[in-house]
Amino acid sequence: MALEIVSDSSITSITTRQGSSAQSLDISSSKPSNSSILTRIHAGYFSIALSLAAQALLWKILSEPKIANNASKHERDVLSLLPHIIFLLLWWFALLAQVSLSLLYVLRCFFHFHLVKAEFLNHVAVNYLYTPWISLLLLLQAAPESVHHAFGIISFTVLYWVFAVPVLILDVKIYGQWFTTQKRFLSIFANPSSQISVIGNFVVTRAAAHMGWKEGAIGMFSLGMVHYMVLFITLYQHLSSSSRFPTILRPSLFLFFAAPSMGSLAWNSITGAFDVTCKMLFFLALFLFISLACRPVLFKKAMRKFNVAWWAYSFTTTFLALAALRYAQEVKAEVAVVLQLALTSLSLLVSLVLMVLTAAKVNRLLHEDDPLMNFINNSKSKTSALPKVEETVNGQK
Repeated sequence: MALEIVSDSSITSITTRQGSSAQSLDISSSKPSNSSILTRIHAGYFSIALSLAAQALLWKILSEPKIANNASKHERDVLSLLPHIIFLLLWWFALLAQVSLSLLYVLRCFFHFHLVKAEFLNHVAVNYLYTPWISLLLLLQAAPESVHHAFGIISFTVLYWVFAVPVLILDVKIYGQWFTTQKRFLSIFANPSSQISVIGNFVVTRAAAHMGWKEGAIGMFSLGMVHYMVLFITLYQHLSSSSRFPTILRPSLFLFFAAPSMGSLAWNSITGAFDVTCKMLFFLALFLFISLACRPVLFKKAMRKFNVAWWAYSFTTTFLALAALRYAQEVKAEVAVVLQLALTSLSLLVSLVLMVLTAAKVNRLLHEDDPLMNFINNSKSKTSALPKVEETVNGQK
């Protein structure tokens, strides 16, 4: 009994020391004024650029003349209010946000590489490393004709390869460890943000199809689709991973319908038609969206304080609106048109609200404790403390 008491106190003291040392190395300092913006900007902030790029792509499709010609009279009246200049402003604004965040993150990699490494090793944060490449690929797909003519097809082809290769590298890292690394099994570490990797594969599929690389597009689609099915089933079963995902990051649950939405767009780019497979994926996305929209209490705790995780509401609803737009083009039914207009308006409203909130609360967004970084810090402190505790207990035994 005495030995047990000593062991417990030793564990407590060691844990306390580990906690204090981890606190001194904390990624997010408790004093915002003393922390650099480079220690605050993580890959999750690229959700802002991703949302803007998705909106630019949506407005580009809506501004196409063939959309207006094939639309119903009511839809033509609405589309006539969408000037092409708004699309251009959105695209350039998205490009500015992407370049700014990219420069800051490159500096973060140079001056604070240990923080980037911590993101890469964390089972939640590593998924957000897909977002800059997804955003860049969407910007290429939404690029204005003037930009296409200025750079040429060869330059765009090279850029597609440059932005697609990191997605493949992350696939090898993440998908490979799901079934080869015991400490990283999917059944343990699966979380809603894992679906970002699937979205990345579908975006690469769409980019490859637009460049005429049909075989490569099919390969990327099969890779993304198989892993989406495995991931969806794992998350649907509510395994132990639910306890490993922080409540404040629950906006990422909207990724449940973003993945099949982008999947329908990816298959549409391969076949050239919104066929039965595309419709099945779109209806699945619509059902999941309605299921989440009917449960606002689920997001109550996550909405108490504004943070960058809220931007997950924007690009996910935009992906659904894009799929609804393609569905309305194919079906040409009144209900489909109304659904497309409703989802497009919703995605636009969400994006505008988040832009205003970000501009109004930029200091809070950059200088207060970030939920993702706090989660990484807690995971690091627990992981580093556990081996020392076990070693001490074994030594006393």
